[in-house]
Amino acid sequence: MSTVVLQFLDGFFVVFHTLWILFVVTGWLWRRTRKLNLIAVLLTGGSWFILGIWYGIGYCPLTDWHWRVLGRLGEFDLPPSYVQYLVHRLTGLEMTAMQADILTVGGFFLALVAALVVNIRDYRNRNPQHQSKE
Repeated sequence: MSTVVLQFLDGFFVVFHTLWILFVVTGWLWRRTRKLNLIAVLLTGGSWFILGIWYGIGYCPLTDWHWRVLGRLGEFDLPPSYVQYLVHRLTGLEMTAMQADILTVGGFFLALVAALVVNIRDYRNRNPQHQSKE
């Protein structure tokens, strides 16, 4: 694969993965994106915890593919966390692996709870027969 293609893929992964992360964390805020957000949150969790059985907890195919591209571009010694890498690449700020893990896992579980709460609430509001009797 040519260097130009690899550089394009590098940029693609930075943009796409950043947008994916932002959507997972915030997509539950807007009624129109809530169902899609819930799917994205569940896909992320499935990757981390189901594929993680075979590849290691927290496995993300986007990170794996991006690391392969970066390796072909000669970048090695990448951090264990994509968030750690992304924060450094986009802002120049350094984070420890522990800080990145806390931010990543905390953000994921907050997004999961928020997505479940708003989707369940929306479902109940659309289907009055599923509302609790008071």
